[in-house]
Amino acid sequence: MEAQIHELIDLVTRWVHVIAGIMWIGNSLLFNWLDRNLEKPSTEEANAATAKGEVIEGRIWLLHSGAFYDVVKKQLAPNQLPAALHWFKWQNFTTWASGIGLLIVVYYMSGGALLVDTGIAKIGAPVAIFVGLTSIVSSWLFYHLLWISPLREKPAIATSLSLSFAALTCYALTHVLSGRAAYIHMGVILGTVMTGNVWFVIVPSQHELVNATREGRAQDKSIGLRAKQRSIHNNYMTFPLLFIMVSNHFPSAYGSKLNWLILAVVAVGGALSRHWLNVRFWNRAWGPAMTTTIAATLGLLFFLTRPPHREEGAKKVSYSEVKTVIDARCLQCHAERPTDDTWKVAPKGVMFNTPAQTIAQAARIKEFAFVNKMMPLGNKTGITDEERGLLADWADQGATGP
Repeated sequence: MEAQIHELIDLVTRWVHVIAGIMWIGNSLLFNWLDRNLEKPSTEEANAATAKGEVIEGRIWLLHSGAFYDVVKKQLAPNQLPAALHWFKWQNFTTWASGIGLLIVVYYMSGGALLVDTGIAKIGAPVAIFVGLTSIVSSWLFYHLLWISPLREKPAIATSLSLSFAALTCYALTHVLSGRAAYIHMGVILGTVMTGNVWFVIVPSQHELVNATREGRAQDKSIGLRAKQRSIHNNYMTFPLLFIMVSNHFPSAYGSKLNWLILAVVAVGGALSRHWLNVRFWNRAWGPAMTTTIAATLGLLFFLTRPPHREEGAKKVSYSEVKTVIDARCLQCHAERPTDDTWKVAPKGVMFNTPAQTIAQAARIKEFAFVNKMMPLGNKTGITDEERGLLADWADQGATGP
């Protein structure tokens, strides 16, 4: 019953996280697109707005769901605040809160099964949790304090420091936590920075805008510019964050010895791709630049995720040798009735109780046990490199049975 409840909480939290994330990132991309496609108002329209104390920054007509939408971006005159004003903030909070919930349910409540890898660092779950939480809090503090310091007026320096800190954090996490957990923590760090930008900078700026309009005061443009700066930061972090959200399905990335470098390549490639999409409305060279960025990123990923080299002519491996390794290192979890203290149901339904079940999974055994070294989870059963190589040889030799 406990395992069933845990899985149900995982399912509901993940479901909410995906829905909220679609709404938040979708809104962000839509408004970013609007800002770059607004048309300047005509002289007559601009003059009419000025006469009312308003400033029209742009206008666009949209067609959707059988109707026309007339969207105008403007600065209101003092005391002209509309009665109904729609804010876009709770989608962000729900995405972040459900993400933190998933981190707790999937990684912190699993006894360290997905959090710790003894082949990387011989630490327990409490230490790993402390490291993870510390990395999240310290990353936000470093970023926020940096961008409210005088260095914010020198964005090239501040950006370089931000990226350097992120790279060092990623490298450190991949050498303390399991690869999968390190990736997820980097995702939580990005999500926390983006959420902090919303609630500590962007939303307060919007409150000031509303209050100034309501009270008839002149608006402080510096506050709005600071919020816009953080909004642009969030925009560039979107694509790397989306990759991390789905990265747990790709052990060739997080399971590699160069997982930190792979994530760095994806982050840079994703941010650059976002940049070319941002400037495509006025930069004619965006197409070739985008194509080059994607090709370079994919090429580097192909090179970095290559499987380890195996020497030819390995001795013939019998099924009995494979069964000895499977029984000692894998059967605790991958069985009809697992004996592991965490996994009470075989992960993903994969079982090795019979020769047929084992042979059917030969390719995946090689991929997860040898190529990516992600199984056993956290190397909980102490499999050796020689045993991993034996499983790989058996799969390469045709995965024969008894």
